[in-house]
Order: sequence, then structure tokens, then C-alpha cells
Amino acid sequence: MYIVVDERQVVASGYAANFEREGVSSLGLFSEEFHEWLSTASNSDLDAVQGFVLGEFPQRASCANSIRRHSKAPIIALCEERSLDETLDLFTAKFDDVVRKTVHVREILARSEAVWRRVNTSSNAKADSDSARLKVYFDGRDVEIDGECLNLPRRERHILEYLVRNKGRRLTKLQIFNAVYGIYSSEVEDSVVEGHVSKLRKKLRQRLGYDPIEAKRYIGYSYIG
Repeated sequence: MYIVVDERQVVASGYAANFEREGVSSLGLFSEEFHEWLSTASNSDLDAVQGFVLGEFPQRASCANSIRRHSKAPIIALCEERSLDETLDLFTAKFDDVVRKTVHVREILARSEAVWRRVNTSSNAKADSDSARLKVYFDGRDVEIDGECLNLPRRERHILEYLVRNKGRRLTKLQIFNAVYGIYSSEVEDSVVEGHVSKLRKKLRQRLGYDPIEAKRYIGYSYIG
């Protein structure tokens, strides 16, 4: 899930809608709402966030420190115009990346994944998967197994991406649901995760010859590679 913040509703809601069109859950917030949300969000809510996208609003530069106290997710700034001084100020303020509007959300996804690789090299599963039979790209591209495309429905692909990113970590059904559907989704029940994971495991098992996802009843799922 991605959090999009801007002082203009059209920007926050617009980018949130663009993420949704790519099948990626998101939440658009005004800057005032964001500060309140960040201070009151539960650990499980924060754990579902895969990236923060901050547009224009007062005191944006000071937000990175606040976010970093709660989350390790990439922090990306959206800028109206190309400005060397502003870019340097934002990097100094500990933003992970700066992009100029208008940028496609798939580029944001790719940049976010690049940040994850840099800052989590010791635990990031994408780096581990580069030399493995299964390759996951995290930017909208299809999964590959032995160099051949495995065309998965978007929800199954996002579940696999989330599991791979957290390789070796036990994830509950609720954690997966929040990351894939969004923490405030009420359109479906979290039990839908079981069906998606079951179908995903079957497809992976057919292509790999083994099941790379370990499931323990009442405990959750873990990608073991």
C-alpha cells in the first residue's frame, strides 16, 4: 500500500486512483490528515505501507524524520518543477528520491523498489531472487520462472511480491490483506487472501516443482524460496 500526501485534493486523490488502476492499494491524504494518521496508525497499518509519496505542502521537508521514526518504507517527493536547490534540500532532509510531476506510478513503483534494494540489502528478498529460478520485479512486470513469464492475476502477483520482499518472515493473513487491499478496505473480507494464496501456491508448484511458500494454520505464510 502507498500513502500519497498533498495539500491539493486533486493531486492526492489523482495519484491514489492511478495506483489503484495498477492494482496497487493506496490512500490519499491532506497534509493535516497525514500527520494525525502517522501519529495514530497501528504497527500493523504501518507495516502494510510500501512507500510514501509526498507532493507539495508546507513543512514537507520535515516529514521524512517523522516518517522514519515509524516506518522503513521509501519516501519519495513529487516536485512541480526541476530545481537543484529544492532537490538537494529534500535529499538533505532524508528523502529517498525526488521525481518531477507528472510521473507514471509504475516509475514510482520501480524507484521505490530501487530504494528498498539499497537500504535493505541484507534482508531484501529481491536481491536474493535475482540469481534464483523465480524472479520478481515489483514494478508491474510479470514474474519469471526459469526465464519464462508466469502471468499472474494482479492480486496474486502483489501477494507474491509482498511475501518475497519479506522472505523468511511469517506474515499473517491480515498483514497480507492490508498490504494488498489497503488498511481501510471494506469491499472484501480478509478471508479472500486464503483463496489467492492457494491458487498462487498451486501455480508456483506446477512451474517450480516445489512450493516456495510455507503455510501454517492460524499462524500465516512465509516465503522460503
